[in-house]
Amino acid sequence: MTTAQTDRAPARPRELRDFYENPAVPVASGTPRSLRQARMLATALRTRPAQTILDIGCGDGTAAATAAPLLPGHHLVGVDWSQDALRRARTRIPYAVRGELTGGGLPFGTGSVDAVLFSEVVEHLVDPDAAMDEIRRVLRPGGHLMLSTPNLAAWYNRALLLAGVQPVFSEVSLRAIHGRPGREVVGHLRLYTARALREFVAAAGFTVVRLEGAPFHGVPRPLRPLDRLACRRPSLASILLLHARKT
Repeated sequence: MTTAQTDRAPARPRELRDFYENPAVPVASGTPRSLRQARMLATALRTRPAQTILDIGCGDGTAAATAAPLLPGHHLVGVDWSQDALRRARTRIPYAVRGELTGGGLPFGTGSVDAVLFSEVVEHLVDPDAAMDEIRRVLRPGGHLMLSTPNLAAWYNRALLLAGVQPVFSEVSLRAIHGRPGREVVGHLRLYTARALREFVAAAGFTVVRLEGAPFHGVPRPLRPLDRLACRRPSLASILLLHARKT
C-alpha cells in the first residue's frame, strides 16, 4: 500500500475509512519490493507442501500477482477491507476476500494459515498491536510473517532531518503534503526504524528470522543506484523487509 505517482490529491475525507475508499488514493506497492519479499517467502516454504498464504492489505492485488509466479502450488488469498481495492484485486488474483485487522475480523480460523504477507500496511494502522494479535491468531505455530514497511531512518531521511525537512514517508495531514518532498498523500500514521520494527514484532509474539532492505520506486532516477546500495545495510534502506515466525 505504498505509492504510484499521481498528480491527483484525494478528496477531503470525513474519516480515515473514507480516505482509503477513495479510488484516487494509491494502493499499489512497488514491484522491486514485492519481488524481494516473495523470494524471501519462497525460500522459507521451499521444503513444504502447498501452503495457504494471506496477502493482508492486498490493495489492488498488484503485489500478490507479482508474488504468485514465485510461489507456485501455494494457495494465495488477498484480504482487504476496502471494497474498491477488492474489486480491483479480483481482476489480478483468483481469490480476494473482505477482512479487518481487529479481534476476529479475519475470516479464517485460529491456526489455519501458513504464511502472511503484510506489505506496507502497518504504517497505516491506528492500532497495529491489535492487527498483530489477529495475524498471530490465524497463523499456525511456526507460521511465517513477511512484513514490509517504509524506513523512518532511510539514508535520505537522515539528511533531510539534519536540514530541518520532514522525512519522506511521514505525513502530518490527510489533505495535503506539508514540509517534505513528494506530491502524494497516502495515509501514513506511524513509521518504524529497523530497531523499532524488530522490537515491535518480537513483543507481538514472533521470532525475527531475517531483516533485509529494499529500494523505493519513488526515489529520483539519478539517486536509485545509491538507494540500491543502501539495501546492503537494512537500517539505511528505503524499505524494511522482515521475516518472522510465530513463536
